[in-house]
Amino acid sequence: MLVHVLNGLVHGGMLYIMSVGLVMIFGLRRVVNFAHGALYMLGAYVGYTAAMAFGFWVALPAAALVLAALGVILDRTVFRTLQKEDPIVTVLVTFGILLVLEDVVRTIWGKDLISFPMPDLLSGSIAIGEITFPVYRLAVIGAAILVAGGLSAWLRLTRAGLYVRASSVDPVTTAMQGVDTERLSMLVVAVGTGLAGLSGVIAAPLIALSPSMGASILIESFIVVVTGGLGSFAGAFVAALVIGQLHNLGVVYTPNVASMIPLVLMVAVLIWRPNGIVRSAH
Repeated sequence: MLVHVLNGLVHGGMLYIMSVGLVMIFGLRRVVNFAHGALYMLGAYVGYTAAMAFGFWVALPAAALVLAALGVILDRTVFRTLQKEDPIVTVLVTFGILLVLEDVVRTIWGKDLISFPMPDLLSGSIAIGEITFPVYRLAVIGAAILVAGGLSAWLRLTRAGLYVRASSVDPVTTAMQGVDTERLSMLVVAVGTGLAGLSGVIAAPLIALSPSMGASILIESFIVVVTGGLGSFAGAFVAALVIGQLHNLGVVYTPNVASMIPLVLMVAVLIWRPNGIVRSAH
């Protein structure tokens, strides 16, 4: 049972790092980014290229920075316009970006599955009581905690974080107070897409890289965002941990219906608590 719980935390940690970027982009731009899974996938491939040339520890910041730069481009050219459009337009455009990014990856890296090497420092297993558990999986849990702690500190202890929280609640009043909400939104989108790239590199040693790898985690990420509460950072953290446990225990004990369990949870939350598990992260 301890192994299953730890694996659930690993899955939940990866979901959180991925989904919190969705929360950030929606919180300020009010754009539901269906291309987020492709950004996660692209981050994994960029990280793979950097890891082959410079090592895993360079791949982590490299993928985050490249995807953050792409996020700035997307914000300037797409997201800023989409926040004024009908939601169906947002879905179609961001889904189109997903398809374009998948084709770009197929053109550059090919269609074959790619194995991402485990970093030597985090290879092997460690004894936890009567069981052994892979060190890298524990590191994934640690990475999720660091991301959650870092975002919480940034949002609550810095002036930029104060502006982000204020703008996500009332962007018009925040702008009237002299805050450049457009630049702030660009920063938040860059952080969100950078986290998507970072999550792709973190997940890469545990899975095989493929151009379609972002599809399944994108669905789970949207479930996390809706279940936790749209725009809620704390809700995303709680929902990711809960869904990670339900997913892993479902795969172990009820494999035939495991994929339905997170969806059932989301439906239940939408019925009995439509605003999500945590209404607001502010």
